[in-house]
Amino acid sequence: MAAHHGGIQGGVLMQLNVLEPNRNADGRRLPPWLKRPLPTGDVLLQTRRIVADSGIATVCEEARCPNLSECWSHRHATFMILGDRCTRRCHFCAVTTAKPDPVKTDEPRRLAEAVQRLALRHVVITAVARDDLPDEGAGHFAACVSEIRRTTPDCAIEVLPADFHARDELLAKLVEAGPDIYNHNQETVERLSPSIRPQARYRRTLEVLRMVKVKQPRMWTKSGLMVGLGETRDELYRTMQDLRNVGVDILTVGQYLRPSEDHAPVARYVPPDEFDEIGEEARALGFASVASGPFVRSSYNAAEVYEAIDRRRRA
Repeated sequence: MAAHHGGIQGGVLMQLNVLEPNRNADGRRLPPWLKRPLPTGDVLLQTRRIVADSGIATVCEEARCPNLSECWSHRHATFMILGDRCTRRCHFCAVTTAKPDPVKTDEPRRLAEAVQRLALRHVVITAVARDDLPDEGAGHFAACVSEIRRTTPDCAIEVLPADFHARDELLAKLVEAGPDIYNHNQETVERLSPSIRPQARYRRTLEVLRMVKVKQPRMWTKSGLMVGLGETRDELYRTMQDLRNVGVDILTVGQYLRPSEDHAPVARYVPPDEFDEIGEEARALGFASVASGPFVRSSYNAAEVYEAIDRRRRA
């Protein structure tokens, strides 16, 4: 899911109001390849109840992810810890920017219980940016990973945190907790980064991904990009090269969809055949796994991606 992508900083690719699945934020009709029905069913309703009982926000809801119904129908969900208010204001993201609430110390336990009840084989944990906290939420993130490891040891854990300002001790704290995948999104090309994610830094994102790989070379690293913001294909290719150069293993590329009229406009709707070309270019650069398509989001089909590359590693 998600990944907001809109999204939260370092967090996801998303942006479609699920109540108006065939219209954009301006009320205009979307192109045919961006239209899809909304699934329903008992499993969707059960997942909704379990998520609500946990009291933990999900990116699926907060970021208005277009894949919410599909993922929840299959009991896949991306949990958003540390509250639903972000200290950063990215111009693509649907998550609210406001003073965050205090950290809830029982959240790791409630998250682990929800993972058990959903019988997840792969959980994605993301968070709002918490620049207000001395450790920017790294310790809380690590506690969530550890609690899930204790209660559901066979569940693969993917984390999708903010950049922690590339502080070595904070990255080390989360890496040492032992997630299976460390995901941190670049979101867009270097030229557009200052206007789209003004409180983040293009080069700092690369440094975070490089540092994680240095600390734990066998940990899978992952990053996501949005297209349709005005980038050129050459810029996109250079961005993918930059991500490979710091050892990123898994890449997702999806269409940016405007969460509201207050967010960055869509410059272009990229057709499916162009997503196929982008995917082939990325695979030629050596990524272990690439997902490229209009509805691809950072944590969409995350379990399937992880299981496929993990099987190849073990073979």
